[in-house]
Amino acid sequence: MSTPSKSPVSDFILHHYRHFNSAALIDAAKGYEAHLKKGGKMFVTLAGAMSTAELGLSLAEMIRQDKIHGICCTGANLEEDVFNLVAHDFYERVPHYRDLTPADEQKLLDRHMNRVTDTCIPEMEAMRRIESVVLKEWVAADQAGQRFFPHEFMYKILKSGALKDSYQIDIKNSWLYAAMEKNLPIFVPGWEDATLGNMYAGHCITKDVKNVHTVRTGIEYMMELAEWYTNLTKDSSLGFFQIGGGIAGDFPICVVPMLHQDLQRDHVPLWGYFCQISDSTTSYGSYSGAVPNEKITWGKLGAETPKFIVESDATIVAPLIFAYLLGW
Repeated sequence: MSTPSKSPVSDFILHHYRHFNSAALIDAAKGYEAHLKKGGKMFVTLAGAMSTAELGLSLAEMIRQDKIHGICCTGANLEEDVFNLVAHDFYERVPHYRDLTPADEQKLLDRHMNRVTDTCIPEMEAMRRIESVVLKEWVAADQAGQRFFPHEFMYKILKSGALKDSYQIDIKNSWLYAAMEKNLPIFVPGWEDATLGNMYAGHCITKDVKNVHTVRTGIEYMMELAEWYTNLTKDSSLGFFQIGGGIAGDFPICVVPMLHQDLQRDHVPLWGYFCQISDSTTSYGSYSGAVPNEKITWGKLGAETPKFIVESDATIVAPLIFAYLLGW
């Protein structure tokens, strides 16, 4: 009898994923592994609905094992990991979502079930529960004349234990909780384009929060990212692992040409590795779907930078790459 493998997922993909897009997955995973083995660090970006897809099941362990050293995510991914943490049992899956009529969609709205493809997020149990807790932090900071970034407010409520009695999943499966424990640098550009960002705007309008700048902004995030990147890359090469497209990827990758062209920090290195998991069609004018080589012309990557693109669904690809890196 053969000895059972200690890493069945890794063994499976190494054996079966030999050509075309599947081979690109293996190449990207091995490139990530090689980058870390050389002492490099990795920066991960999260677009789409990765938190609602429960990517935390593998992403959290990647953070705990120091295979991720910074994250840039949308406001939706920041908050939706916590939504899932406190309201998981109230979510509803709609596998037949393609068959829904406008009337069916209205019925979901009437029940305050907000649909993301095949998954409905319950407004009252998730969004409003978080709002009541984070509002206290916004108001307290506002009254004290303090200002914090969106992710810092989320770290505060997780550290405080204010939501602990509402947890409905094991905290080891929350990537934001793992990030909070590591005090991982997080950057959230365009946070106002998220549920909590909309709620914050409302509370500023009603004067519950008097200083709109109590929550720090995207420009300040870029300033923080510039200093963090400059300091980290004095000793390590930083790779860029992009899940999806959009602002989560476009915002942080621009820090390098900004450092070179606007601050004349010519000594700062380019990104040392690049991978994008994308289902965006490469087309005329598409930034998210652009091939990696286009980034050379913008001063983001070098001609010799290891570059990979896996053109597939990130909910399938990312857990497999993470499983390989974790030895699963």
